[in-house]
Amino acid sequence: MAPNNSIEYDADELEAPAWLDDVFFTKVLRNCETDAKDLHLNKLELFPATLKGDHYASVMFRAVVEYECDGQDRTKRLIVKTMPFEGHKKDVFEKSIIFETEIGMYMQVLPRFEQILRDVGDDTILKAPILFHELSPRKIIIFEDIVPLGYEVLRGRYANAEEIKQSFVKLAKWHAISYKINIEEPGYFDEYHIGIFSMPNLDGNLLMTQGIDVLIQQLETMPKMQKYLPFIQSIQGKLFEGTKRTAKEYFDAPKEDAIYVLCHGDFHDKNMMFKRDPNSGKLLDVMLLDYQLSYVGPLVNDLIYSYFMMLDSEQRGDFEQWLYFYYTHFKETLQKIGFEGRIPSLLQLHEQRWQHRYFELFLLMTYLPAWTTIRRGEADLEGAFTSNAVHKQLYADDEFLVEFEKLMRKYLHLGYFEEN
Repeated sequence: MAPNNSIEYDADELEAPAWLDDVFFTKVLRNCETDAKDLHLNKLELFPATLKGDHYASVMFRAVVEYECDGQDRTKRLIVKTMPFEGHKKDVFEKSIIFETEIGMYMQVLPRFEQILRDVGDDTILKAPILFHELSPRKIIIFEDIVPLGYEVLRGRYANAEEIKQSFVKLAKWHAISYKINIEEPGYFDEYHIGIFSMPNLDGNLLMTQGIDVLIQQLETMPKMQKYLPFIQSIQGKLFEGTKRTAKEYFDAPKEDAIYVLCHGDFHDKNMMFKRDPNSGKLLDVMLLDYQLSYVGPLVNDLIYSYFMMLDSEQRGDFEQWLYFYYTHFKETLQKIGFEGRIPSLLQLHEQRWQHRYFELFLLMTYLPAWTTIRRGEADLEGAFTSNAVHKQLYADDEFLVEFEKLMRKYLHLGYFEEN
C-alpha cells in the first residue's frame, strides 16, 4: 500500500495496520447498510489520507471499498481516523480523551447545533458525515470522504479573504450557539474540558517547554534583535503557565465577566476543506474538521489561535477588522436563535484578548516559528516537537524572524509586556 512518493506522507501512514482488513470493513459496511440482507466486500484499497504536516494527533487513511449489497454493486470512499500506534504521538495521546471528545462532538453536540440553526431557517453545515465509531478494542472514527463532493484542502497558500470570512462566519455561529447553551444549561459541556494546552503529557514537547529558551538563544546572536530580550525575559516564566491557565480557566477559575464558549481548539485552515463551484470558482462552503481538542474556554482563544495559524502577515495587520466581522455574526446569531440574556459587547472581546495576552505571546514564540516552516513543507510536526536540531532551525528561519520583529514592535506599543 505504501505510495511511491512516500516522502510526502507521515511515516506512520505509509502502511495501514493489519487489523484494517476485510473483516473490519465488512463490519463498517454493515453499520452503514443496516437493512441489507446480503452484503459482500469485493475490494479494499487503503492510502495515506493526508500529506505530511497536515495533522498530528491521529493516524489517518483514505479507503475505497467496493462491495455488493443485496445484488447491487456499490462503492464507498471513507476517511479512517485512529489513534497513533507508535512514536512521540502515541506517547502524547495514548491516554488522552481526544477520540471520546470528537465522537461526542459529532454524535451529540454538532447535530444539536445544526438543528438549532435549522429551526431558524439556517442550513449551515458544521460537520462532515460520520459513518462509524468505536472506542474498543481500538479507538477509531470513520467519515465519509468529502473530496468526491467537491471539497479540497488548501495547498501552497494561505486562505484568502473570502475563505477567511466564511470560516469566521461558521466559527461565530458555533460560538454563539455554545454561548447560549452554556449559560442556559450549565454543565451541558462539562465533558469538554481538555484542550491541547491542558493535556497532561506536554513535558516532553520541546516546542512548548523549551521554545522560548531557543528563541532567546537565537536573538542573542542578532545585535539588532537584542533590544527585545529584556521584555521576553521579564515574562519568560509566565508564558507557558499563563497559556495553561487560559486553557483551564472556565473549569478552574471562571471569571464573572468573561465570555465562555465551546472552543474548536485547533482552528486553522488545515482543519478545513473548501468547496467551490467548478464552473464559476465561487466559494460555496467551508467544512470545519477535527474536533478532537474542543473544550470550553474564553471566546477569544480560537480567534487568537487563528491569528497565527490561519492568517498571513498582511492579514494579521487587519485583525481588528476580522474581529469586527466575526463579532457581527456572533451577535446576529445570538439574536436569531432567541438568546434573551445580555449579549457581550465588542469591547468585551477586545478586553478578553488583552487579559489572555500571555497566550498570544506564547503562540508567537512557539507555534509561529514551527507553523511558518511547516507551511512551506520544510519541517514536520514530529521534528518540531521532538528534535533539538529541527527546533533550532525553526527559530533561525528568516521569514519567521521578520514577522517576529514586526509583531514584537506591535505588542510593545500595545503594552503587552506591562504588568497589570
